[in-house]
Amino acid sequence: MAKDKKDAELAVSEKKEKKGKEKESSKKQQGKIAKWFKDLRMELKKVVWPTKQVVINNSIVVFAAMLGFAAFTFLLDQGFLWLFELAISGKS
Repeated sequence: MAKDKKDAELAVSEKKEKKGKEKESSKKQQGKIAKWFKDLRMELKKVVWPTKQVVINNSIVVFAAMLGFAAFTFLLDQGFLWLFELAISGKS
């Protein structure tokens, strides 16, 4: 009977240990998430954000480049269309 009592006490203590480890693991996980957000905040403070004028200038450059490539593509398309029509019509 004493052996059964010891086994029961051992099982109870193991369960308590397991629960303690689970709680500790959960706390560690929460600590990791909190640390990640703190690190994220510190990194965002280090970022050098562009000024409004820099954003405007860069946007103008991008828009001009888009227009240039669109015009180039249009002209290239028209040139191929002209060549295709010339080839089909058979005119010299």
